[in-house]
Amino acid sequence: METSAKKRLLVAWVVVVAITVIYLWIDRSADDRGVLVSSVAVTVAAIGLALVKFRIILGEFMDVRHAPRALRRITDLLVVVIAMALLSAYFVGRAVA
Repeated sequence: METSAKKRLLVAWVVVVAITVIYLWIDRSADDRGVLVSSVAVTVAAIGLALVKFRIILGEFMDVRHAPRALRRITDLLVVVIAMALLSAYFVGRAVA
């Protein structure tokens, strides 16, 4: 593996770890005196962070970045479909409750 590829993977790994730490910080901020508080901003941020991590993992660690264009577009579409499904499930559930 060439040096630039190793550096790229290291940067991707650091970003994924940073996103995880940010999520943990957001999760802790949703606490109100020991009681979890549901927040639209926290939930949407958590879903967004998870999707960014998912996209990075697909592209860098599963090597989709070097895949044929059709497969790259399909994986991008998959991220969008998952985002729509998660967000709509959350907002519909909130409306029903």
